[in-house]
Amino acid sequence: MARTTISITKEALHFAAAHFTIFSATERENLHGHNFQVAADIDADVGEDGLAFDYNLIKRTLQTLCDGLDERTLLPGRSPHLAIKEEQGYTVAIFDDERIPFLPRDVLTLPVANITVEALADWLGGELFKDPDIATLDMHRLTVKVSSGAGQWAQSSFAPEASIFQRETAESIKKSAAGDNPATGIAAR
Repeated sequence: MARTTISITKEALHFAAAHFTIFSATERENLHGHNFQVAADIDADVGEDGLAFDYNLIKRTLQTLCDGLDERTLLPGRSPHLAIKEEQGYTVAIFDDERIPFLPRDVLTLPVANITVEALADWLGGELFKDPDIATLDMHRLTVKVSSGAGQWAQSSFAPEASIFQRETAESIKKSAAGDNPATGIAAR
């Protein structure tokens, strides 16, 4: 069986977002924006039918994730240097002695320590594997890449076969969606 790498580099896989990188408890970038580009490489075996798998699933899911990030200010929900509060109808980012107010509809708080291309690549890859259909694909490695501009990329790689927990979780999700009870092993009728 041959092994292949499928590269997904569609122009449509992008989002425009504002952010600031936090360097320490007292130093951060000014708020600014990027036109982020997203791509993925998937290493998989080619089956006897000449296909590795239907990679449209990954394209569609990445597109949905990009659409959810588009035209937002991204804030890191796990930064030790940033507090995020809801006050008087605003989402307020508190950094050092600064209070930075945003309209809630314009903000998306991600469960990351910083909004960087490396953190976004890792978050996007993790989000892909929350989809049980993707988590159970027969692939050797998934690499998600994020660019904030020409020549500036970060990538995060995931090896599904190395994570038994991931596959078991995905199988439980599929069974649950089908009406099976993964806790008891009783199938829905």
